[in-house]
Amino acid sequence: MASSAIEPVPPGRLYGRRRARPLRPGQRRLREELLPRLAIGLPAAGPLDHRSLFPMPVRDVWLEIGFGAGEHLAEQAEHHPEIGFIGCEVFEDGIVRLLGEVARPFVLVSGGAKVEDKLGVLRNLGGRADTVLIGGKMAEELRDGSPLDFAVELPVDVVGAAEFAADAESCVCGYDELPDGWLGLDIGPETRTRFAESLAGARTIFWNGPMGVFEWPRFAEGTKAIAEAVAANDAAFSVVGGADSVRALNELGLADRVSWVSTGGGASLELLEGKELPGVAVIPS
Repeated sequence: MASSAIEPVPPGRLYGRRRARPLRPGQRRLREELLPRLAIGLPAAGPLDHRSLFPMPVRDVWLEIGFGAGEHLAEQAEHHPEIGFIGCEVFEDGIVRLLGEVARPFVLVSGGAKVEDKLGVLRNLGGRADTVLIGGKMAEELRDGSPLDFAVELPVDVVGAAEFAADAESCVCGYDELPDGWLGLDIGPETRTRFAESLAGARTIFWNGPMGVFEWPRFAEGTKAIAEAVAANDAAFSVVGGADSVRALNELGLADRVSWVSTGGGASLELLEGKELPGVAVIPS
């Protein structure tokens, strides 16, 4: 039964969007469904015992993982001292690429409900961008007082609603003309046009966060416009991250038109904030 836990992987087999490195003589690669068990330490059935995963003595293991598992690797390395973790390679190439030298102009688009959720990324990555476009509820927070030391572009108009409801009375108005007590639930058409024009001229793009309450069709046009503008720019290296942005991209059928769709979750954002992933750092590279 142990031999069924491993199998040689033909060179060129895709792991996510990265091709598996060719195996050298005597090497084996864990089947994909076993990698989470080793990385996370939660067995699908019964105690996790590395001896059941390998038909030969284990001395060295090279891990190829996604960022989502990185936070668990330090614990695994500590709990399995008999295994020599000799290296680690992560799949989120698109995220890593944003932290190096990028083609310019570099445009960052950020949205969502709270500035505090994205502040680390904005400070670390936004300061390197040529243009930072902000939508969603966080645009209101930044307008009231920005903790950032660089300029950002905020919506000039909004789709307002009399209440927070999918069928609420709504209107399009300038940001400063929103009636008292009304809520801005999406960026307006002029802002969509301005943001799309900035994205059209970009050569590197990072988008994280919706422009409004995109779950409700009447307030989804801003997020849709950003998704379409990112997908339309074939000349740019484009990265889309965050559950809401990725969901919008998938619902519009545009995921295959961007360079990289990040599924690394919070671990990817921590890397963009400039944090060191402890699980990855503990393993020599």
